[in-house]
Amino acid sequence: MAMRSATQVISDHVIANLALHRSSRLLPPPLFVAIQGPQGSGKTYLTSQLKQTLASDPHSLNVAVLSIDDLYLPHDGLKTLAEQYRSNKLWQGRGQPGTHDIALGVRLMQALHEINAGGQVEVELPVFDKSLYNGEGDRSAHGGDIIRAPLDVVLLEGWCTGFYPIPAIELENVWSTRWPQEMARLGLDAGPDPVCRKEDVIMVNEALKQYIDLWKYFTVFVQITPIVIPGKSPYEIIYEWRRQQEHHMKAQNGGRGMSDEGVKHFVDRYIPGYVFFGEGVSKPFEEQGDVKHPPWLGNGLRLVIGEERELVAVEEF
Repeated sequence: MAMRSATQVISDHVIANLALHRSSRLLPPPLFVAIQGPQGSGKTYLTSQLKQTLASDPHSLNVAVLSIDDLYLPHDGLKTLAEQYRSNKLWQGRGQPGTHDIALGVRLMQALHEINAGGQVEVELPVFDKSLYNGEGDRSAHGGDIIRAPLDVVLLEGWCTGFYPIPAIELENVWSTRWPQEMARLGLDAGPDPVCRKEDVIMVNEALKQYIDLWKYFTVFVQITPIVIPGKSPYEIIYEWRRQQEHHMKAQNGGRGMSDEGVKHFVDRYIPGYVFFGEGVSKPFEEQGDVKHPPWLGNGLRLVIGEERELVAVEEF
């Protein structure tokens, strides 16, 4: 029920923005909506429910849905990246910024942006199959949904959707203050074999500069964020949510999947992304020396959820 109420909140927000979007243009491109939330927060389910709501009466909209996961580099590209940067733990598997094919993403968004104006007759969405290569994954040869005009809304969901690079001085500050605090709260190893080095975060930060060209298409943003509990890390609940996901999957497939310890190590590698870049969706960023603002400011919606993923607050930004 909580997620259904969240779906209604977001659908109302999207419909209101779509009306404004359409009123200002004779032949408008689709409305681009980004959805960001941590692993296990329910963003994929919420996105599917949102599409169903928008596609049903009384709206009857044509909606394209894509996950940032579908833009991962192909298997060979991920392997090459990991081998080229063997000392960077954050790139030893898919997930972090730097492991996506941004050129593909930009081409895809541009094609969807132009589809109503007589661009490509149809656009095939890519699919990344995480089951291939013993779980390392690869781009599916079969492709995904075929999108045709008229297209009303494009939804892109993902854990790092909307993350921007941060200034070097801010990265240094977070590294020396907030990052050690979160490591201590989460019990992350700060010894000779830490989750990441500062150099690893710097590389991810540099890679995020490419993502700016992808985020430029999005004028509406929805962020799902855990409620802050005094004395606890806001990222602690992500481990429990991700364990629940894995247990559910294993119950469905006969027990195939990660152990609880495997889930912990898996989530560990994502935590630096949340700590260093997760708040950037509503903050100014620098591009080629100029200070700019995310294109969705004024059209942003933040859904604060509790430990049971229940909706507890809605904020605008």
